[in-house]
This record gives sequence, structure tokens and C-alpha cells, in this order.
Amino acid sequence: MTADIAGISGAPGAGSVRPTRRRLLLLAAGAVFLLDVATKALAVGMLEPGRAVPLLGNWLACELTRNSGAALSMAADRTVMLTVVVLSVAAAIAWIGTHVRSPWWALGLGTILGGAAGNLVDRFFRAPGPLRGHVVDFLAIGPMPVFNIADLAVLAGVVWLIALSLSGFPFNGAARDPGPHAGS
Repeated sequence: MTADIAGISGAPGAGSVRPTRRRLLLLAAGAVFLLDVATKALAVGMLEPGRAVPLLGNWLACELTRNSGAALSMAADRTVMLTVVVLSVAAAIAWIGTHVRSPWWALGLGTILGGAAGNLVDRFFRAPGPLRGHVVDFLAIGPMPVFNIADLAVLAGVVWLIALSLSGFPFNGAARDPGPHAGS
């Protein structure tokens, strides 16, 4: 039995199985990762710690900080544990990505994966050392905690996946289920 007959090639007429969207997931992850690493390098090279540079009045500023914890500086004394958790989540998303068939889910998962990878690079390669590195944050919006592109990408990806789930967009890329009352 060939792949086309079995319906696993994803070619037209190959049955109901749609192609995976690994490439799209990896492109989204790569774009977020590169943008995060580049903006962190600019921030470290151009900003002084503790000195805010206003961009849009008091609403948006660049302010270089180092964060040993998670979002909102939670669990700052648990940096190694956070690194292991984020590494596990990134590995799970990479594995799930081998099965994703919806382009919308691939974009959401790729955005989260790219953000996680960007912050993991800091955890592994920044001071004070491997698994304990502090994440570079540099974007400040009003009174909110300072964050970076990776944090923004993870948040956007999670919100996107929740919206897809609530809207009924399936992970497998199949047509949306119109619900039990369709056609009644």
C-alpha cells in the first residue's frame, strides 16, 4: 500500500489526512527567536541598567533589567527549576509540532516555542551561569513589570491557542465542527 493510498502523504486526493505544519511552526519559532535575541543584544549594548529611555512618553520605555525569575519576577529564587520547566515545555511543544496539521495552531505553537527558546538562551548563557542565567528584559509599559520580546511572544501564543480552542479550530486542521444544531 502506498502512502497516497493510505492517505498519509497530504497530496490532493490522499484521503482525509492533512499534511503536518512543522515547517510553519519552525519558521514562526525561528522568527520569534531571532527577533528576541537581536533585540536583547541591542538592549544590552545600548541601554544602561536602571536608566529608562522614554519612547512614548510615560506609556512605553526601554529599561534594561535582569530577571532571575519567571514573568512578574515570580519564583526568582527558583531559577534552575524554571529553566527545567521551560525546557520541558519547549520539548513538549516541539514533539506536539510533529503532529500539528492546522496552520493556525502551528503559528501559535511556534510563537510559544520561539519565545521559550529565546529566554532559555539567557538561562543557559548569561550570568551567573548555566541553568541560573538571568533573562534580559527591556520593555516597560506604564507601571507593568519590564519584559522582552520572548515574554510577549509566549503570552500572545497562549492567548492565540486559547482563542483557537474556544472558537472550535481543531488541532488536526479538519473543518470546524458546525455544532449540534447545524442544519436544524
